[in-house]
Amino acid sequence: MSGMKSLAKDTAIYGLSSIVGRFLNWCFVFLYINVLKTTAEYGIVTNLYAYMALLLIILTYGLETGFFRFANDETYKDPTKVYTTGLISLACTSSLFFILILIFLQPISRWLGYPEHTDYIWMMALIIAIDAFTALPFAYLRYQKRPIRFATVKLLSIFINIFFNLFFILLCPWLYQHHPAAVSWFFEPTFMVGYILVSNIISSSIILVILLPEIFGVRYRFDTKIWKQMLGYSFPLLILGVAGIMNQTFDKMLYPILAANRPDPMSELGIYGAVYKISIVMLMFTQAFRFAYEPFIFAKNKEKNTDDNKQAYADAMKYFIIFGLLIFLGVMFYIDLVQFFMPAQYYVGIDVVPIVMMGQLFFGIFFNLSLWYKLTDKTQWGAWFSLFGFIITIIINVVFVPQYGYMACAWAAFVCYLCMMLASYFIGQHNYPINYDLKSIALYTALAGILYLINNTITIDNLILRLLFRTILLAIFIICFIHRDLPLKEIPIINRWIKR
Repeated sequence: MSGMKSLAKDTAIYGLSSIVGRFLNWCFVFLYINVLKTTAEYGIVTNLYAYMALLLIILTYGLETGFFRFANDETYKDPTKVYTTGLISLACTSSLFFILILIFLQPISRWLGYPEHTDYIWMMALIIAIDAFTALPFAYLRYQKRPIRFATVKLLSIFINIFFNLFFILLCPWLYQHHPAAVSWFFEPTFMVGYILVSNIISSSIILVILLPEIFGVRYRFDTKIWKQMLGYSFPLLILGVAGIMNQTFDKMLYPILAANRPDPMSELGIYGAVYKISIVMLMFTQAFRFAYEPFIFAKNKEKNTDDNKQAYADAMKYFIIFGLLIFLGVMFYIDLVQFFMPAQYYVGIDVVPIVMMGQLFFGIFFNLSLWYKLTDKTQWGAWFSLFGFIITIIINVVFVPQYGYMACAWAAFVCYLCMMLASYFIGQHNYPINYDLKSIALYTALAGILYLINNTITIDNLILRLLFRTILLAIFIICFIHRDLPLKEIPIINRWIKR
């Protein structure tokens, strides 16, 4: 239980930056869709950031996990050599990427569908280059078990981004209307999508400066042998990452092409991109868990106590699924409140939320299961699983998007992650068997399903009564969890009262 407390503590601290940051960015979705003039403009934002997510995975090429693997290997007595080797590698590839984008800016802009906005493309490339390079300093903070520093810098990045978004998207338009001389020398009201990118550039650049102690505070050494081993270990993870992110972004990158026969594909993409963001709450939880879980499993693996380790992994899976189901119910039960902040033209897409959220939960479970091939150095399996899922994503999107639009995208994600999760579980049990508490997992899944079904079956027109009823349903799940798997005496502060 002490291992679970440590993991929970680190997850909470990392979650402070991940969840709070993503929540604030999530709130900004509602700012964007209310400020941007059309759903098509938000479709552009969705499209660009989908490409950015893919390119960021490519430019980091799995070195974060590779760093944890070799920094915790007792063969390499100096983890800083592993760190600086990876850092030099990322510096070279990120710089080369940005230079190539500048050289071939015009053809790349045309190929991506933005021939009149080459500025979008080079700004996007600069953000990717900076973020790819700083990924390893952030990983180094996690390795050093400095979650406070990690969370502080991450939160600062978010707040800087928010500040400049508010400046360019709210303050500048107001000043342009009432006091044009104050901002007309640099502000262009038709460049709103561009200012979202500008804000991101400023934020990423400032964070790069803040991370200089982690970048220059070590003795630089490049070890070719370590580098080759890191690449060999990380390359399958790169394939995994590319296939994995394509599973998340393929629809958003290629929707304008796949839905070309539909009346207004870019507007549909804007609607889908906006409602998809509602489900990102599940991704926030998964990301926070991931930041704590990777160092946790590698550190546990060094203890050589296989039975205790496997029990800890099984407990982590159970609690991850329980909290994931709780988040799903919380979002779906109070989704009426979210709609208050959305323009009416986006309501039509709200039905995709439960589908995408369950898909994200499956993906989180898949990540939790991934420990077996990471600990056994069989990372090629991660690549195979992700490629398997990517093929499913491609087939469903290509076949069904022309007829069913973004609903097909949502179901593609659901089926993709479900199949990846099941494949990883059954193959993992053969290679690295772990006695997961399937009985408890099935019980909580069934309970969540029944509560969700009750909510959908009973219609209550009054909003306050409807929310009260759903709160009771949510409380039933929480009470069952506390009664069965979360004794109050284990919870800090509360346990003081229980002991009395």
